[in-house]
Amino acid sequence: MKTALLFLALLSLNYSHSQTIGLETVATGFSSPLELANAGDSRLFVVEKRGTIKILNSNGTTNSTPFLNISTLVSTGSEQGLLGLAFHPNYASNGLFYVDYTNLSGDTVIAKYTVDGVNPSIANSSSGSILLTIAQPFANHNGGTLKFGPDGFLYIGMGDGGSGGDPGNRAQNNTVLLGKMLRIDVNSGVPYGIPSGNPYVGIAGADEIWAIGLRNPWKFSFDKIKNNLWIADVGQDNIEEINNASTTETGLNYGWRCYEGNSPYNTTGCPAQTSIKFPLAVINHSTGACSVTGGYVYNGTSYPNFKDLYFFTDYCNPQIGMMTTTGSITYSQAFAGNNFSTFGEDNNGELYIAAINNGTIFKIKDNSLSVNTSNLSQFVVYPNPAQSEIIIQKSNKNYPTEATLFDLNGRIIVQQKTVDKPENSIKTNNLSKGFYILTIKNDQGQLSTHRLIIK
Repeated sequence: MKTALLFLALLSLNYSHSQTIGLETVATGFSSPLELANAGDSRLFVVEKRGTIKILNSNGTTNSTPFLNISTLVSTGSEQGLLGLAFHPNYASNGLFYVDYTNLSGDTVIAKYTVDGVNPSIANSSSGSILLTIAQPFANHNGGTLKFGPDGFLYIGMGDGGSGGDPGNRAQNNTVLLGKMLRIDVNSGVPYGIPSGNPYVGIAGADEIWAIGLRNPWKFSFDKIKNNLWIADVGQDNIEEINNASTTETGLNYGWRCYEGNSPYNTTGCPAQTSIKFPLAVINHSTGACSVTGGYVYNGTSYPNFKDLYFFTDYCNPQIGMMTTTGSITYSQAFAGNNFSTFGEDNNGELYIAAINNGTIFKIKDNSLSVNTSNLSQFVVYPNPAQSEIIIQKSNKNYPTEATLFDLNGRIIVQQKTVDKPENSIKTNNLSKGFYILTIKNDQGQLSTHRLIIK
């Protein structure tokens, strides 16, 4: 009983500390990266504004030959370019993927491509088939993200057509596709089908529309566990917003141009306030924000502190925000010198972030796993995550005398006396993958606690 109570106290102490975000450089040398995607394997696909997609391998190398190069089809002024990439849920068997780009006329194009029949590192560039073209009156607010939802349908984020203040009132007009979230069925119809649950099927309004009232949903994503849709919508003058909705909530009106965030903007001719889906959270420009970039809910396994948190950032503020499902936000330190443009998620649910200005891809890490978390901590423990062994390094003042490793049920897995030397090791190659708590007693009888991952 005493062991269990001690373990619970230590667990409470450890997990009461806030997350400490760190960035690990994975690769450099990219040109204006705007999207990171995975195809269900260990690779990351880096979408570059000028019209190329490159493969970033798990060892940090980048293939010299682009996966796809459609730069001759793409306009790149203002907020234009090759903006989005989504792999079909059955990509491993059908080789299909979809891109969103602005063509040489500045209009949005949604196109389908296939991977090469022999070489999985290149696409068949001649296989392009246009599914949808949407006229754009201005060069900004093109949206650009493509994602397959948990329902298997392809979701398309469309900005309001640009300029400022939505002068054409397009976001509230359900007969045009601008300022909307669209949903189409790429597995039926020619060139696509309309899901029967779309809100305007059979009534006035464009059948492709899933939700209206968006200004520029530059980045959106789905929580792969809870299936919620997260939309970061870029603001106008004062406010950035983040929206969260269940995928069963059809026909939502997110409020633009009637509201910027939850504040009235131009309510002339607008529906009742009670019909608006207001954001989960707003970020005022007084914080240094200017253009929100949405990310993902963390569903990886390496960093338990991140679990269920939604990650986002802002082009003008190089901090990374973490939001709970109730809208509570905490921020990382500022990563100066970076204009972050997109997040990415690998096939294991680990998160990445890219900087458009310097072409760097970073992995997002929880640094609190590799540093001491108790005020009494006097030792450095590494590596973390570990595979075959962990090293306990002495402090300047004290030596460790005993190390005890607990699993998350409070059972003692390893307990050993340590010797009077700068470093001691504990073998972990026979332990199951997962999370552990390590306590270290020093020669003054004080305990320090450490969170560990064995992989």
